[in-house]
Amino acid sequence: MHKRLAILGSTGSIGTQTLAVASHYPDLFSVIALTAGSNAGLLIEQARMYRPEKVVIGNKDLFGMVREGLSGMDIEVLAGEDAIEALAASENIDTVVAAMVGFAGLRSTAAAVASGKEVALANKETLVVAGEMITRTSVTTGSRLLPVDSEHSAIMQCINGEPQNAIEKIILTASGGPFRNVTLKDLAEVTTEEALRHPNWNMGSKITIDSATLMNKGLEVIEAHWLFGITEEKIEVLIHPQSIIHSMVQFTDGSVKAQLGVPDMRIPIIYALTYPDRVVTDLPRPSLAETGALTFEEPDTGRFRCLPLARAALRAGGNMPCALNAANEVAVAAFLREEIGFNDIAGTVEHVLGKTDHNTGASMDVYEETDRRSRSLAGEYINKLNSK
Repeated sequence: MHKRLAILGSTGSIGTQTLAVASHYPDLFSVIALTAGSNAGLLIEQARMYRPEKVVIGNKDLFGMVREGLSGMDIEVLAGEDAIEALAASENIDTVVAAMVGFAGLRSTAAAVASGKEVALANKETLVVAGEMITRTSVTTGSRLLPVDSEHSAIMQCINGEPQNAIEKIILTASGGPFRNVTLKDLAEVTTEEALRHPNWNMGSKITIDSATLMNKGLEVIEAHWLFGITEEKIEVLIHPQSIIHSMVQFTDGSVKAQLGVPDMRIPIIYALTYPDRVVTDLPRPSLAETGALTFEEPDTGRFRCLPLARAALRAGGNMPCALNAANEVAVAAFLREEIGFNDIAGTVEHVLGKTDHNTGASMDVYEETDRRSRSLAGEYINKLNSK
């Protein structure tokens, strides 16, 4: 089946790799629409290369620049978050690739789900923040959520064809990031540059920092809960430094299935876009003989406190995962600006969770108010850290 794609967040890491995949399989995919937040230059370049019907720049101040950059081309240029939402629900789109980073991607992804679209979900924050609302809506509209995260793609492949009641537990793997063997004391002194040197994956800066703090794995625990209907205590995390086994599923008969592959995001992107089929690729294959030993270890939740904080937020439910996500986004941005230390990321998240009023409402209004207040609390806490 030929699919018409809208790529939300086309200028980011997942977006650019999705475009590469689409161009490699022109018989399978057409790029109908592209959106970006503020990277107008790259959006113009992509639109000139892939010739979509529409492009949307989220930052309205850059509308003129994009329109001028695409003048003379048969491409409709729009601007603003409302335009991105409308695009996600367009009738001439088959699959929406939700690749926008963070809370900013929630409304557009929710619009795609509400319209019954198939959604290739790279924006894990959508389910972290609003998992109850999104999954409830998807059941009503028939929208299919297909994970692009390598870990959740691996789980989907492992459970394909298996009865739900046969799943005993899910095992998410994590590389451990660049600081796997760094002491808590030394973590306080690591630099932003060091934190951005992921040992295995090439990703955007925000997710790379999340990987270093293990918050990324905490967010994936929450995402797995909503995607696969698995309770928190049945989701295990293991450090697997080689990043060859992307995740595993243990079944009630004692069997364990694992999905293996090289650390290349194009593989889960292709699987999400072609599910349940598989296509022939020329991507690298894992050489287990060259890799050698595949090792595993328990995560150190004393040094990497973001993981237990995420688990606690999931157990609390309601708006607490939303508060966790907002605090983390603010803290990571501050760390990237070198305003706070590495360990202050977890400290900021913990502070905000402690100040958040629990709300069990599953609505966009609740999520947006929680997000706003949590960002304010995080900013105040960071300002106090800097004033000492």
